[in-house]
Amino acid sequence: MLRRIAACLLLAMSQLPGAALADDRAFEKALTDFRALQRAEIKRSGIAGSSFYVVRDGRIVVADHLGLQDADAKVPVDTQTIYHWASITKTMTGIAIMQLRDRGLLSLDDPIVRYVPELAAVHNPFGDTGAITLRQLMSHSAGFGGATWRWRDRDWQPFEPKSWAQLVAMLPYTEVQFRPGTRFSYSNPGIVYLGQVIERLSGEDFEVYIDKNILRPLGMRESYFDRTPPYLLPHRSHSYYIRDGKRVAAPFDADTGVTVSNGGLNAPLPDMAKYVAFLLGDPARQADYDLVLKRASLEEMWRPQISAGEDFTQGRMATTTWSGLSFFLDRSDGIRVIGHNGDQNGFRAYLSLCPDQHLGSLLVFNTETRGVENNAANRTRPESRIALATDTLCKAVSISGR
Repeated sequence: MLRRIAACLLLAMSQLPGAALADDRAFEKALTDFRALQRAEIKRSGIAGSSFYVVRDGRIVVADHLGLQDADAKVPVDTQTIYHWASITKTMTGIAIMQLRDRGLLSLDDPIVRYVPELAAVHNPFGDTGAITLRQLMSHSAGFGGATWRWRDRDWQPFEPKSWAQLVAMLPYTEVQFRPGTRFSYSNPGIVYLGQVIERLSGEDFEVYIDKNILRPLGMRESYFDRTPPYLLPHRSHSYYIRDGKRVAAPFDADTGVTVSNGGLNAPLPDMAKYVAFLLGDPARQADYDLVLKRASLEEMWRPQISAGEDFTQGRMATTTWSGLSFFLDRSDGIRVIGHNGDQNGFRAYLSLCPDQHLGSLLVFNTETRGVENNAANRTRPESRIALATDTLCKAVSISGR
């Protein structure tokens, strides 16, 4: 009888989340191997600081902080360290567009010029610019180029253009580079145009809209855009570049100006973990999450739109990568992987989800070891090697059957 009671107690304990994780030897082995790779690559490459979180079944199960947020002052990275998430901002811009769609204010197949008529001024050798849709902008298939501001080569020039009027002045000198909808080409300007849609339909600045409709509902209280408020400045990470084998400082607390919808998000890891938990979903919290975006609409964003396999600067940097709507899609040994990366001002950030395993990871560095090029060699850079190794955690969970 006692043996039977003990067996029942062990079974009950094994079903507790903490015990289940502790018993998951495959996951623990994969995590140990990942950490060894991460630390070796960081030490070898001279990266100043990095953080890594894993969210599983809605809970933070790994929270690693390595190195320094300020290399000169020797301030260590910790839970409160605020990183710049760069182009991961684009996923929130996409969610905002889907929110407006679900509220009946737009259709994804609407022409962009309906909301941003100034774009009619761009040169389009392939036909009517009015045929370019919101969906094409979200999937980077609209034909616009990659750089937002092509003339930033002097210290006195702004980090990004401050006002929409500056971009409008350049639209007559802007060219659609291929027939819209026919291929992928990562476009920062395209996301800035979507930011204008959000502002004009909501009547609010982009930052205010995202704060009200995504950050606050998810409890992301210390997340913000661009300049850091004074009370958070002690936690703001500096950033760096590796140049000719030496680490040099990037501009501190840079302002993305009118391009904020393209890459202006700053946040500590605990806040970003709340965002990952929302993206992965949780039946127990779905009513709250649906207030941000219904599950069906979020998964609609994860449907393939166009192949991105010829562009090694973004996504998973693989020939198998597809662009969804503001997210990149791929498979790793049969496991579905959804995510986005960010790269700006010395920061490198990676958001990776394995929805079928209920697991997601956040990986961020405050040092760029080398500039991104459209070359498969990007996969061999230290930051990329570490980011791609997060796949092993999803595989371990899949093998363990959890």
